[in-house]
Amino acid sequence: MNDDPRYPPLEPSLLGLLRQLTREVQTLFTKELALAKVELNASLQATKTGIAAVAGGAIVLLCGVLMLLLAAVYGLSEVMPPWAAALIVGVVVIIIGLIMLKIGQQKFAPSQLTPERTLDSLQKDKEAVQRQMS
Repeated sequence: MNDDPRYPPLEPSLLGLLRQLTREVQTLFTKELALAKVELNASLQATKTGIAAVAGGAIVLLCGVLMLLLAAVYGLSEVMPPWAAALIVGVVVIIIGLIMLKIGQQKFAPSQLTPERTLDSLQKDKEAVQRQMS
């Protein structure tokens, strides 16, 4: 480089520009990968915390539900044989449980874990590089 003010600055050569572009693209993708890693770690940490909270709440809830189901069986056994009361309560609980499982499965769909911001940023970077190359 020439720092003398008497000489005009040299125009960068095509080879120099390509080197600079290569370095910048590498830096860009390194940063994008770091962003993706941070985003995925945050998503996994939130998922772990959610699973722990759901598990603890489910245990307590299960105890309460068992007591209510037992009360329902006892109440129905006043008007029908105890085996029929237990059968009715059991079938109703199974139906409710199946519905809850279907809803829960939808929450763990792969689309919920996609790093949307990173993918959007990568797409924008790709478009910018393509514009620069053309």
